[in-house]
Amino acid sequence: MHAGETAVSRDPLASAQQRASSSGPTERIRHLREEIARHDTLYFVKAAPEISDAHYDELKRELSRLEQTHPEAVRSAAPLREIGDDRSPGFTRYQHAEPMLSLAKSYTEAELRAFVARVRKRFEKPEPRFIIEPKFDGVAISVTYEQGKLIRAVTRGDGRVGDDVTANVLAIRNLPHRLRAISARGAINPLPDLIELRGEILISNAEFQRINREQEATGEPPYAHPRNLAAGTLKQHDAHAIAARGLEVVFHGWGAVVPAQALPGTHSEFHELVRAWGLPAVQGVKRMGYADVWTAIKAVGENRAGLEFPIDGAVVKLNTVAQQRELGASDSAPHWAMAYKFAPERVETTLRGITFQVGRTGVLTPVAEFMPVRLAGSTITRASLYNGDEIMRQDLRIGDTVILEKAGEIIPAIVGVDLTRRTATSAPFVFPAACPKCGAQIGTAEGGGYQLRCPNRECAAQVQRRLEHFASKGAMNIPGLGPATIETLVTKGWVKEIPDLYRLERGQLMTLGRSVSPSTDRLLASIEASKRADLWRVIHGLGIPRVGPSSAEALARHFGTLCALANALPDSLEKERSTLKALIGEASTDAMIAHLSAPKNRAMIEQLVSLGVDPAH
Repeated sequence: MHAGETAVSRDPLASAQQRASSSGPTERIRHLREEIARHDTLYFVKAAPEISDAHYDELKRELSRLEQTHPEAVRSAAPLREIGDDRSPGFTRYQHAEPMLSLAKSYTEAELRAFVARVRKRFEKPEPRFIIEPKFDGVAISVTYEQGKLIRAVTRGDGRVGDDVTANVLAIRNLPHRLRAISARGAINPLPDLIELRGEILISNAEFQRINREQEATGEPPYAHPRNLAAGTLKQHDAHAIAARGLEVVFHGWGAVVPAQALPGTHSEFHELVRAWGLPAVQGVKRMGYADVWTAIKAVGENRAGLEFPIDGAVVKLNTVAQQRELGASDSAPHWAMAYKFAPERVETTLRGITFQVGRTGVLTPVAEFMPVRLAGSTITRASLYNGDEIMRQDLRIGDTVILEKAGEIIPAIVGVDLTRRTATSAPFVFPAACPKCGAQIGTAEGGGYQLRCPNRECAAQVQRRLEHFASKGAMNIPGLGPATIETLVTKGWVKEIPDLYRLERGQLMTLGRSVSPSTDRLLASIEASKRADLWRVIHGLGIPRVGPSSAEALARHFGTLCALANALPDSLEKERSTLKALIGEASTDAMIAHLSAPKNRAMIEQLVSLGVDPAH
């Protein structure tokens, strides 16, 4: 989870104690169950959590303590689901052959050692062996293979029934659709008649950063956390968008297996079998005796910054499968495994201001400006607040002492406010009534609330962002046409839309100062060369909503020329809707048709054609 705390002190532990002391156990248990259920919906269903993992976990721990010490109050409060429910509207439901459980969690060395001691006491001879795995911060998934063929993928759901997301999972690039029956060395890999493989769907740190660079390049707010992005992407009804996002999967366990004897005798051997089948397996699994468990967990924590995927802890599992079966499981978690959650690194700093960035579509994204502070190896001076609702939810005020952590070890985020240090003169934040760039009266963006939008398409900030996107490496890739140069061209009034780039004259640019002749000639040469760029680059550069590089490539193959795209009238596009849906998905097709139905957008493409932009297919 991410973002900030909503309690009085904005500190999870202190606020929990304050609330508990101000209400009776029955009322507190009822309130906690309602709050946890609400946060479960935000986290599992909407992929838009409001509080941090640490705060959420503390709510669960406080509830557990109250339920144990006040059993009489438990009976009078509505029960809480032990496992969150990630099911969403629009998906077919499917029942797991074996329940898909969660994991018991520990937060201190003492709790973890107590778990290991309980297992060791149960199995004194032979002494139990354990394995340590990184705890991935992703979306739980169950993928079923029959006779080695992938037939179904289902989310955890409520642990028993989940959403069938097979069509989406088939688009994941590192997931084989068939298990490998013969290894690379020629050995035969036994394939069970049926196996439910349990794992996590993830977005790598590198892919997450790439996607956020694209967001920032076009003036759009970055995504807050890799897990939230992965969850939101998986639940899209558009396999093309999923493929473009670079989702990946890793397997760490199993559910039903037919026949049962098809499984190996230890969990570590299972990981080896996963690799033999050609599936993505957990890297860095360690096997050891009880005495080395804590040392291994600390090592995972020390090395997590260098891992490919975000993790939020480590998992300890009893290695021998027969012993796992003997220990069994509760309704929510196995008794033979426990997760240890790493405490996030946090720092305090002063909120100096909140500024607004205007994106190429006019959406205003608030950005928090801080006194510089070191966090997780880097100096932090600012962080995206994503939308105005975040400001209101946390009641952020200029001058506040705020608590920062890095979501997924990557993106700095405000997770709390120290209200004890708020001054008497502090005032609620006042949102701007006008665009900070052009002065146009601000409206509300799609979604309502405090998501603001500048309606002026000619706003210099929007024009600049559109041009930056068009010239970026991911689109037309025009050397020399960076943000500073574009800002100058827009400020001078020489470029008001994309076609104006191809109307620039040498004499204009030479007025910018002395010694500009070489750079001017290089820039004009780059702009001229871009007329022959690949067609998909032009289509992507136009900034059509929901049309990224992969969709642009598909559209380039379909239309063949920029002239054909310019001549694609709404009626003809509607006739091709089914074909386009097969190429780029329903959501992208709807967005593209809506975009090209606007006369000004078609006119822009026609101008590019008339100016000699003749891209190669």
